[in-house]
Amino acid sequence: MQAEIAACRQVVVSNDSQGGLEMIRDLILRNRSYRRFDEEVDIKPEMLRELVDLARLSASAGNMQPLKYILSCEPERNSLIFPHLAWARYLTGWPGPCEGERPSAYIIVLGDTEISGSFWCDHGIAAQSILLGAAERGLGGCMIASVDKEGLRKALEIPTRYEVLLVLALGKPGEKVVLETVGPGGDIKYWRDGEGVHHVPKRPLDDIIIG
Repeated sequence: MQAEIAACRQVVVSNDSQGGLEMIRDLILRNRSYRRFDEEVDIKPEMLRELVDLARLSASAGNMQPLKYILSCEPERNSLIFPHLAWARYLTGWPGPCEGERPSAYIIVLGDTEISGSFWCDHGIAAQSILLGAAERGLGGCMIASVDKEGLRKALEIPTRYEVLLVLALGKPGEKVVLETVGPGGDIKYWRDGEGVHHVPKRPLDDIIIG
């Protein structure tokens, strides 16, 4: 009888674990790099604070926790940030989202050099946590590393002790993004079709597991 109970418990745990894995997979699939948004949908400061709290609770190399954040969700401040960002380098000739399709909010990820001289992969971990949280709230975003850092520093008067690491653009997605398998030619460049759908090639699982 005890063996039967143990077996039942094992099945329940296995089923629960599988359901949890599918939930995480679904969240990751929804967490695409969006570059066009519905700018009329506001994001409140409280939401940005909740998302940064997810980053705060995430892993940090040596538990140094050197990251700091600047939050922006007001049109005037957003307009100071946007000119210093570069968008979608594979989409040649596209200058980035036009007015009405721009992000409703930004989170600027900084490294505090008075805490650490190296930030390792902390900002990548933090950014993923923030964007997964945004996806769960029905929002979308894009990690932007191609930033005019000195221009942004001057525009927002960011003290020199803080290194600009990433800018996260956030908003209600205004485009469709689909994943597809990399073709025989191995081209990994994302592209946009005539209907504005954004296509992102991904390498097959068997190609990336080498042992």
